[in-house]
Amino acid sequence: MNLIIDYGNSSAKVGIFEHEKLLDRHVFSSPEDLKSFIENVPADHAIISSVTADARTVASWIPTVQKKLILSHNLPLPIKNHYATPETLGVDRLAGVCGARHLFAHENCLVIDAGTCVTYDFIDVEGNYLGGSISPGLNMRFQAVNTFTAKLPLVHPVDAPTLIGNSTESCIQSGIVNGILLEMEGIINSYRKNFMPLRVILCGGDTVFFENNLKASIFAVPELVLSGLNSILTYNVSR
Repeated sequence: MNLIIDYGNSSAKVGIFEHEKLLDRHVFSSPEDLKSFIENVPADHAIISSVTADARTVASWIPTVQKKLILSHNLPLPIKNHYATPETLGVDRLAGVCGARHLFAHENCLVIDAGTCVTYDFIDVEGNYLGGSISPGLNMRFQAVNTFTAKLPLVHPVDAPTLIGNSTESCIQSGIVNGILLEMEGIINSYRKNFMPLRVILCGGDTVFFENNLKASIFAVPELVLSGLNSILTYNVSR
């Protein structure tokens, strides 16, 4: 059994895998709750991916297992990483493209992760990860509008806002949510001009605001990062 820990900017996701099958999934908002849970998981192997917390500290909470890994650019991967500065590459982005490669082997894949930031990452049909782009995420944009103006309020996103807002709140919702949708559409179309056929995969905490509103054909995989981490762990265990 594999214990998979994805420690993100706002929470920690934990997946329990039996081979490639996700058996259970949990989300923790506090380190104390995460520690209490993983101390009691009877896993054979484990991997930790962290963009905020000290991964070594999290690793110390895991009981003795056959293999315990921390994801970094130095860990052997089931893909070819061509990123020019691999030491600066977010491990969540790395896990996402590994998940895409695992689920859609031998396809060009564009991974869109709608989280704190919106990231776009491309891996080609031969398993070459080439890079992508980073854009401000949904809540980051709402907070920026409020923080950097004198009078605009902090509002919350809605699913499928109208194109023409008729109040300050609905105008902000329209501008930000529709703006990201159009950004996604434009980037997808640009990739499709250069890499066809193209599989577009959407994941991340804000997936719900976009998956039903994108005109482009996409494949929503909410647990893509967990699946990618499991594929990395499995790859290293089998070496």
